[in-house]
Amino acid sequence: MTIDKSAPASGSIMVVGGGISGLTTALEAAEVGYEVLLIEKEPSLGGRVSQLKHYFPKLCPPTCGLEINYKRIKDNPKIKVMTMAEVEKVEGTPGDYTVDVKITPRYVNENCTVCGECAKVCESEISNEFNFGMNRRKAAYLPHNMAFPLRYVMAPSMSADDRAKCKEACKYDAVDFDMQPKNIVFKVGAIVWATGWQPYDAAKIDNLGFGRYQNIVTNMMIERLASKNGPTEGKIVRPSDDKAPSTIAFVQCAGSRDENHLPYCSYICCMASLKHATYIREQYPDAKIYIYYIDLRAPGRKYESFYSKLKQDPNVFFVKGKVAEVDEESGTGNIKLVAEDTISGEKVRQTVDMLVLATGMQPTLASDKPKADLKFNPDGFVINDFKKGGMFAAGCANKPADVVSSNQNATGMALKAIQTLVRR
Repeated sequence: MTIDKSAPASGSIMVVGGGISGLTTALEAAEVGYEVLLIEKEPSLGGRVSQLKHYFPKLCPPTCGLEINYKRIKDNPKIKVMTMAEVEKVEGTPGDYTVDVKITPRYVNENCTVCGECAKVCESEISNEFNFGMNRRKAAYLPHNMAFPLRYVMAPSMSADDRAKCKEACKYDAVDFDMQPKNIVFKVGAIVWATGWQPYDAAKIDNLGFGRYQNIVTNMMIERLASKNGPTEGKIVRPSDDKAPSTIAFVQCAGSRDENHLPYCSYICCMASLKHATYIREQYPDAKIYIYYIDLRAPGRKYESFYSKLKQDPNVFFVKGKVAEVDEESGTGNIKLVAEDTISGEKVRQTVDMLVLATGMQPTLASDKPKADLKFNPDGFVINDFKKGGMFAAGCANKPADVVSSNQNATGMALKAIQTLVRR
């Protein structure tokens, strides 16, 4: 075990999670003079935002915000980034924490030039989790085109033959299969948990058919289908036959506001589906889009304006009612759904080419709580104890939020972390 003493405990902040909230927290603290350790468990920074086609409020592509932040990180010597790293244990008190971090080997060192020769010779394949398993990728892979650090990864499952081929193909001596897992102990004064969220597992919602029928996808899968660096290079098509859908239905609150799943509103799902409707409209001007909802939430003037504009589209239909069951039409792959229109009181039966489940956001720490003195609410969100100080949750680790709200919250948590150091 290695003990890192490069940053004084009284003047350093650890940020756990390298998504948009973690990036904002780290940059805000570092740019006023504090040493920051940014810990990310994935091979690249960027978090959920990197998986989006566009994000609100300006419908920017992820490059819009991430590239600027990455440049700021590169230009700031006070930020130390560690990817494929996870916090295993935190001990101590505000101003004096000891943090045990586990580093998983990437099997590629800093010599990597992203030439791609390793991927060319590699025959082993793995599921592409960045695209939610909708396609496969080489076991020698670049996480995605905006990866930071921009460096390949070798999957542990790669065959011995492919390991030898990759090592031989690399002209820069960047492939190193002798790398071993290691633990490093850091001393820091404050910690901000920006561990983000994960899509709720739609397979747990028995009546909505996800996993049983191919042409039922989730809202985040639609983001990847619509993205140029996604599994279909930006074309939204049915998974079963790559057909262009002419009718698509959205099921809002899929698992949300449900005591058997997520009892809370996830804040972003309604606006995400409205955004997805614009993706579909851009590609298929004549497609019919049906949105089944309990209540539609468009928080704020800009979001309300976006919603109002979409309501004027004659091919977008809003049905106030909850989808009770779904089935697959024999021989076509089409999806049959049954819902109750709560305004008319009538039962609605409809068949569509494709069904999208607007699943909610679940805090990552709900299922993977760290060994640290943190308080959680029953849903797994961290409850910030400002009186005690020392450790704080930012963004979606604290509550469901969009990108704008997450950034605002992260700035506040950077300040809280700084105040912990100043007061000690």
